[in-house]
Amino acid sequence: MAKSFRGGVHPDDRKRLTAAKAIEVAPLPEKVVIPTRQHIGAPCTPVVKVGDLVKKGQVIAEAQAFVSSPVHASLSGKVVEIADYPHPVFGFCPSVVIESDGADEWVEGLPLSRDWRALEADALKDIVRQAGIVGMGGATFPTHVKLAPPPEKPIDAFILNGAECEPYLTADHRVMLEATEKVVTGMRIVMKLLGVAKGFIGIEENKPDAIAAMVAATKGTGITVVPLKTKYPQGAEKTLIKVILDREVPSGGLPMDVGAVVQNVGTMVAVADAVVSGLPLVERVATVTGGAIAEPKNLLLRVGTTFAQAVELCGGFAAPPAKLIMGGPMMGMAQCRLDVPVIKGTSGILALSAADVNAGEERSCIRCGRCVDACPMGLVPSMLSILGQRGNFQMAKEEYDLLDCVECGSCVYVCPAKRNIVHYVKYLKAQNAAAAAKK
Repeated sequence: MAKSFRGGVHPDDRKRLTAAKAIEVAPLPEKVVIPTRQHIGAPCTPVVKVGDLVKKGQVIAEAQAFVSSPVHASLSGKVVEIADYPHPVFGFCPSVVIESDGADEWVEGLPLSRDWRALEADALKDIVRQAGIVGMGGATFPTHVKLAPPPEKPIDAFILNGAECEPYLTADHRVMLEATEKVVTGMRIVMKLLGVAKGFIGIEENKPDAIAAMVAATKGTGITVVPLKTKYPQGAEKTLIKVILDREVPSGGLPMDVGAVVQNVGTMVAVADAVVSGLPLVERVATVTGGAIAEPKNLLLRVGTTFAQAVELCGGFAAPPAKLIMGGPMMGMAQCRLDVPVIKGTSGILALSAADVNAGEERSCIRCGRCVDACPMGLVPSMLSILGQRGNFQMAKEEYDLLDCVECGSCVYVCPAKRNIVHYVKYLKAQNAAAAAKK
């Protein structure tokens, strides 16, 4: 029987637009705009200058802090500009612009061939760090940091998040079908690195072909594939840990507090490529979809390709987009322009038509309690939204567990008053962070 959790919602997932479509390798772009910041943590410092000739996989911006991740050229060519460019998360960001030379040559020595079984844990961690790998589900937390818990937080279980519970997105689904061995290899590398024997892959039951592929590929490895009920937000870290391990991450805590580490499917492919072949993270699979897209697809895109180029590869717009989002409709980030680049965390480019969007004016809370029933964290979202309007972050934090909200948007989905509850929560968290910084 598929495992589940309290609360959550079951929106029409619209995955039928791309679920059966194989990943297409996008043509080599003529130019890429690569931001020096594609992760949570400190921005990187450019180490190339205008006029330099670079190869694919060459470091073009170095990390200066532990919570950071280096950035590499995604094609070979000439650096023609280093300047502020639009960014899908940070507004504007210093970026390295590279014009392709058409050769698409790797930096000298790559790709290589390496036996990961012969490498020690510290060597594996260093390879992951140097390859610039971050969480590719959208969070973009540097992976080497997540794989280095302090000694007082021993890890005994690793979970691979194959749920992909966001509507519309099918990139992880296709990766599990088309890069099955790499996903399993990446997972085994991470399990060795963490020193854990227990590994789990959580996959929603609406992907039976992926479940079958993973069960076949993990035979004899000690990895267990766990079918999950199709329900949003099944893929949230805390939800996965509770459902699969029956462990509850404490309020304000992290997965490491209950001995667990969770990673994304695409991240495991990046780990396998880095450790086995020496390749840094310079491309990713993204789902380009929505009612406004002429021909939705799953595309393998170079980092630095613009959203406009990706949409063009899908035949352009079939209808004027009413809303443009990076990621899924529940937790993705709204965009106001198409000249932003694909970054390491771009799991999808979603262009919704007017018919897709349930727009309407926000009204006062009617205390119906639907948001309380839907909240997977057991919170009272209606009160958080009211306290958000009042700017009372202290009461929200102390009496209504503000910091436990995972911002999944289930409350917004069911709210008949169309209240922007997640926006209020983000506002309250920002207020709380600002107050903490002053202390």
